[in-house]
Amino acid sequence: MNPRFRRRTGLGAALAAPLAFAACARPPVDPPEHVSEAEIAAAMRTPTELNFWTWVPGIEKQVALFEEAYPDVKVDVVNAAQGAGHYAKIRTALRAGRGAPDVAQVEYQLIPSFSITNHLLDLRPYGAGELEDQFVDWVWAQVTGPGGEVWAIPQDTGPMGMLYRADLFEAHGIEVPETWDAFADAARTLHAADPEAYLTNFPPSQGPYFAGALWQAGADPFGGSEGPDLHVDVTSADAKRVTDYWAGLVAEGVVSTDPDFSDQWYQAANRGKYATWLTAAWGPVFLQSTAASTSGKWRAAPLPQWEPGAQAAGNWGGSTSAVFNQTAHPIQAAVFAQFINTDPECTKAMATEQFLFPPTKALLEDPEFTGLELEFYGGQRVNEVFAQISETVSPDFQWSPFQDQVYADYGATVGTAVAEGADTDAALAAWQDRITEYARLQGFTVVGNEEGS
Repeated sequence: MNPRFRRRTGLGAALAAPLAFAACARPPVDPPEHVSEAEIAAAMRTPTELNFWTWVPGIEKQVALFEEAYPDVKVDVVNAAQGAGHYAKIRTALRAGRGAPDVAQVEYQLIPSFSITNHLLDLRPYGAGELEDQFVDWVWAQVTGPGGEVWAIPQDTGPMGMLYRADLFEAHGIEVPETWDAFADAARTLHAADPEAYLTNFPPSQGPYFAGALWQAGADPFGGSEGPDLHVDVTSADAKRVTDYWAGLVAEGVVSTDPDFSDQWYQAANRGKYATWLTAAWGPVFLQSTAASTSGKWRAAPLPQWEPGAQAAGNWGGSTSAVFNQTAHPIQAAVFAQFINTDPECTKAMATEQFLFPPTKALLEDPEFTGLELEFYGGQRVNEVFAQISETVSPDFQWSPFQDQVYADYGATVGTAVAEGADTDAALAAWQDRITEYARLQGFTVVGNEEGS
């Protein structure tokens, strides 16, 4: 979930019960190979009520546009819970076989946990396959399965960049770092000049941030996983590179380790403790509301790179609209999910009123969106910066079928080790072991790197 809509993420509770791959998977629902335009038109003229679970404030506007286009279909918008509670309630309803939403907001990293248990409707027969060209390539890769299934329609994304205090950089003679080596040097320079200031903060329990860092570095811990065969490798050279880097800066004392999205963190951001925030495309708007006293002092730039001249970014956050296969109205639900995420008026409102960073090529290329000059950022065209960053996110990154458990184990192993100056190689191995053990308990066959397991 986009942290703009909640301050802390419950990392370990989204799986209300063990995944139990072998035991809990319901028999697959075979959708038709193709639904004709005539069948879709007839369904959309049939009086129908859909249930839509979402946490996005003000999304009733997009729903109203859909109901205006299809007056015979009514949509009940429900904010059942936020974060882990949202998914826990969905899973409870799915296990009960009743009460599940027709359509629900699902974050990218949670799609595998629902698709592998055969709870998501493949949207291809309802026309979703024809939407691919409307979305950024790496985003579309996040919602498609190994057989070409379309499990959800993208709603928003979080390509990662760097927000920085231009005034602090200027005061200390710091150039915007283009590499991670330069970033480390800048961290040392700033902290030596002002022991109360840090170039950035490394939040030790923020698993989604660390996943984005791995993504940028080229690590793909679960790449190649398919069905009950789960590839697990969190001890790769790329993962060790990222972990060693941050552990080194923390050990030097030039990077802080405050819990993010806490009162302590908000206060520190306002008083200038952090000179950068390594964040996602939703960060610029979020920062405007939480660090209002620093207006005009911030700017945006791409993340520093591991190799000079490279252009790579990871993603942190973003979600989709998914249809559950227990719906009694698959055509109407599929059309609704597609409409609110592709209709020009709906997507524009998402980007400019709810400030969700768009996944559609049309908006990312729209001068009205990219050309918006934000006063908080000194008049910089921040949307344009992040639109360019979005082009550099690799499509080759997979999630596990129990990503929130992966995040919880990360915080207990690697995150803790970095913050406390412990052995990070041992922590990575412990993380690998925990993921492997949990996967096997859920009925997966673990393949790939099993060091320490």
